[in-house]
Amino acid sequence: MRLTVALSLCLSMLLLLMSCRRTSSPPAPPERSIPFREDGQLAFVRDGDTLVVIAIEIAETDSARQRGLMERTHLPERSGMLFIFEQEEIQGFWMANTPLSLDIIFVNRDSQIVSIAKYTRPYSSETISSQYPARFVVEVPAGFTDTYGLLEGDRIRWRRHPQPLTATR
Repeated sequence: MRLTVALSLCLSMLLLLMSCRRTSSPPAPPERSIPFREDGQLAFVRDGDTLVVIAIEIAETDSARQRGLMERTHLPERSGMLFIFEQEEIQGFWMANTPLSLDIIFVNRDSQIVSIAKYTRPYSSETISSQYPARFVVEVPAGFTDTYGLLEGDRIRWRRHPQPLTATR
């Protein structure tokens, strides 16, 4: 009788332990990725020599300029975003909802780089202003301007593709 009670008790404990086992939570949904849309190409130029060419996504509407690279977790190698403004004036940018550190390049209406903000802080609500009036702004991954030796005074040349290319990069 004692053996039966002991076995019964052991079996009950085993069943209890099995029913209390930890269940894993369902896998997290994949991070929403915003694909890069290649609208054109942009070259950085010094004294007529091309330093580097990148693929660009163009932001030229108010909503596209406001959204910018917010919530982007990745940019393809040698790519960035070109912001086009109707007027040349002091431009202000912020990094709210932007998880990537960026270099922000401010360019005047003559396509000359007038100032560069390097290694901007992700998710910051601090305004990053051009030091001089700018009509174009180029955002590239942080460190890009150092890697390619871009300087104030360098120029940009860009062209739009007839149709945007899908993100295959």
